[in-house]
Amino acid sequence: MTAHPALPAAVSGDRFVIDGPGGPLSVYVAGQGPPMLLVHSVNAAASAAEVRPLHEHYRHSRTVFTPDLPGFGFSTRDAGDYTPRRMTDAIHAVLAEIRRRCGDAPVDALACSLSCEFLARAACEAPAALRSLALVSPTGFRGTRALRRPPGSTLEVPGMHALLRGPGWGGALFRGLTRPGVIRFFLEKTFGSKIIDEPMWRYAVLTAREPGAEHAPLQFLCARLFSGDIHDRYESLRLPVWMSHGVRGDFTDYRGKRLVEGRPNWQFTVFPSGALPFFEDGEAFFAAFDAFLDSLATR
Repeated sequence: MTAHPALPAAVSGDRFVIDGPGGPLSVYVAGQGPPMLLVHSVNAAASAAEVRPLHEHYRHSRTVFTPDLPGFGFSTRDAGDYTPRRMTDAIHAVLAEIRRRCGDAPVDALACSLSCEFLARAACEAPAALRSLALVSPTGFRGTRALRRPPGSTLEVPGMHALLRGPGWGGALFRGLTRPGVIRFFLEKTFGSKIIDEPMWRYAVLTAREPGAEHAPLQFLCARLFSGDIHDRYESLRLPVWMSHGVRGDFTDYRGKRLVEGRPNWQFTVFPSGALPFFEDGEAFFAAFDAFLDSLATR
């Protein structure tokens, strides 16, 4: 593993490592009951800490699996390529481990922001492994531009990654973006408020100092991790989908959700919050999510 042993655990429970197709993957597991998968977002200082309220709440009724995606937390932080394919394969690897531990019971899975694209792709490729999807502030719905590029394509800015990999450029940029004050600034934009989750901020500062922490975020900045065909993937979903988002901060343009609003397998909830409503009003979020999960039993 490339992560420094001084990095604390992001959430409670046990942590184990599996051999993913792109390198070692770290996964937290806690609780007992039907399996649930929680997937954090992607940004300059991402980790499983971003879904901590969900992990701690559902561990009392579920067996909760919360991975660090490749490039983040305790997972591999190698200098290889970070793409939708790699992230989706990591989700497939975690789902395979869940099946090994929990049997064939389909999994209820939740992802945040950009990781919603990876989870949606995994669900299209292996729908039998999942019972439902919860997409919190998903990317791909901003504006009205159609994202129907060739299958597997990305929105990468040509030449940008090569520029950032040049001597000193990328490292300096990453260090600037992950100064404590800058991380706080971006979290305030995510929450749409000066009031943020302080433990998440502290963990973000720590995890951004780990060896190799710059590799995945720099490719994120190049848009290499954004899918060019995501509208086709969202439209291909046949599983029950619950999409939620807030109304404050930088992540409030969801005009594009009209693409799926009329589909019978999609449900929607809008919270008076920023992009991570479960940090601000867990009671309301859990109630809405539980209502969605309870509705699955009648289908």
